[in-house]
Amino acid sequence: MISILDISALLLVLSALFGWLNHRFIHLPHATGLLLMGLLSSLVLVGIEAMFPNELLYDELARALRQIDFTQVVMDGMLAFLLFAGAINLNVRLLRSRAWQIAFLALVGTVISTAIVGIGFWWAAGIAGLSIPLAWALLFGALISPTDPVAVLNVLKNVSVPDDVQIEMQGEALFNDGVGVVLFTLLLGFATGMGAEDFTVASAFERLAVEAGGGITLGLVAGYVAYRAMRAIDDFAVEVLITLALVAGTYAVAQKLGLSGPLAVVAAGIVIGDLAPRKAMSNRTQGYVSALWTLIDEVLNSVLFLLIGLEVIILRFEPTAMILALAAVPLALAARLVAVSTPVLLFRWTGSLSARNIPFLTWAGVRGGISVALALSLPDDPAKSPILAATYAVVLFTIVVQGLSLGMVARRI
Repeated sequence: MISILDISALLLVLSALFGWLNHRFIHLPHATGLLLMGLLSSLVLVGIEAMFPNELLYDELARALRQIDFTQVVMDGMLAFLLFAGAINLNVRLLRSRAWQIAFLALVGTVISTAIVGIGFWWAAGIAGLSIPLAWALLFGALISPTDPVAVLNVLKNVSVPDDVQIEMQGEALFNDGVGVVLFTLLLGFATGMGAEDFTVASAFERLAVEAGGGITLGLVAGYVAYRAMRAIDDFAVEVLITLALVAGTYAVAQKLGLSGPLAVVAAGIVIGDLAPRKAMSNRTQGYVSALWTLIDEVLNSVLFLLIGLEVIILRFEPTAMILALAAVPLALAARLVAVSTPVLLFRWTGSLSARNIPFLTWAGVRGGISVALALSLPDDPAKSPILAATYAVVLFTIVVQGLSLGMVARRI
């Protein structure tokens, strides 16, 4: 039996080793380099296992990875802290100026993309000779449509874009994952028959509004309470502890109340990021808080992207599923194109959106660990294998191909 300490030590040692090798010799963006090196290591070990079935190294690493519940680690562990780390650095003034566009992309754009990807995936599966129910195809649309905030924020570190476009991408990524998770949960109940008899479009939108709106309200209230507590004292250790408690407590309460934990944490982070530096924290405290959350962001990012690459060791895909996975990449791109084009057409009269940004926003639709976590959380079903293969194909393509070429696209536009 491998202990949690052994698994943690393995992941941290590999993250440090691969990070050093990437920085010293390969020079890729840090997270992308870790993902590719983890993926390459996985493929090498899979090849060794095929040639030498009794190889102990593969068995030991595979056993360790099987003990990691990727979905729980991401959704109930890393996600809250990564979202807060991104939210506290948002420019609230710019966020307000793009509020309608961000809200449209996060809500309506996610729904549009889910429908396009779901119907297209269902149609492509039929052509490939796979029987995937439409409800399960829509599930794939829901888990792959939201841009991943962790991946998007990581990509933006290496790309120079105008502030208004950057805040639009950041805001969309931080909010639409919460919308996507709620939509995924609704469709999962319908696909598996749990509550399907009560499922209507109206009830789905009502639940979406309650979970999303309730999560945001909870986050705003919790963030303001934490801000008032920080304002009443001047002790950097206690104030740092308050930010940690805010993230863990808000996310846990949201989960217990059936509200959106991701949206609650984002809302709390925006309140703290806007009010606390101006009215509650001394320069010394700001330095400690900023350093802490930068460190949390970098370490968790490193482990998450490494895990995405290493998970291939324990996954097995059928050949027909791989064919469908290849079709999912252009399908996801097409859905993203429609989703980002729609608000440009609808809000053109405001003059705040430009059609010139559509290619960049389309190519910047990076997916990541949240999509993989949701795909792995699916119950056992014949449709799970092709959905998992398609999810990995889209995630790897967006992070590696789109992420590495996004700077070139930005310069051309």
